[in-house]
Amino acid sequence: MPVILKTERLRFRELEDSDLDFVSSMLGDPAVMRFYPKTLTREESQAWIDRQKKRYAEQGTGLWLALDKASGRPVGQMGLVRQVVTGTPEDEIGYLLIPSCWGRGLATEGACAIRDLAFEVLGREGVISLIRPENTPSQGVAERTGLSPRSRVQYAGFETIVFSLGREDFRARSAAGLSGAKGAFS
Repeated sequence: MPVILKTERLRFRELEDSDLDFVSSMLGDPAVMRFYPKTLTREESQAWIDRQKKRYAEQGTGLWLALDKASGRPVGQMGLVRQVVTGTPEDEIGYLLIPSCWGRGLATEGACAIRDLAFEVLGREGVISLIRPENTPSQGVAERTGLSPRSRVQYAGFETIVFSLGREDFRARSAAGLSGAKGAFS
């Protein structure tokens, strides 16, 4: 499977059915899923993979498998996912890592590379991240990626903060040297 994106420590590729053991383990972990409605079963994890594969085919993006560049081991999922928020389609930078990778800056590194891909390669006008108020680690990642809180909405039955970054603000941050980690696009 071709690599979509690389950073200093990560590489990203599309999810495959053969990733089910890892995905099921991650999405079945209560710590990983603490800000989601529930943990997922193996069958629900396969449906998750199937949803991403459909996104790849229809939208060209989705959540990709994030792999440690040095070891080749999977560490999570990150990507650009089309979401509909209060009736408006938006591109969400999503990130989900296994606990052994928390606190090492990997989510920020990957999110910055995905942000750059969205603006520089895909020509998106803006990106968002949907984050529950109690998920302060993800809020920190969003802020380090240059996104700012825009609004609070009900999303998937939960109060959610919409963090966002528009193209013009991205350009201004980049010109000022505030863009963060860079990725290499394949």
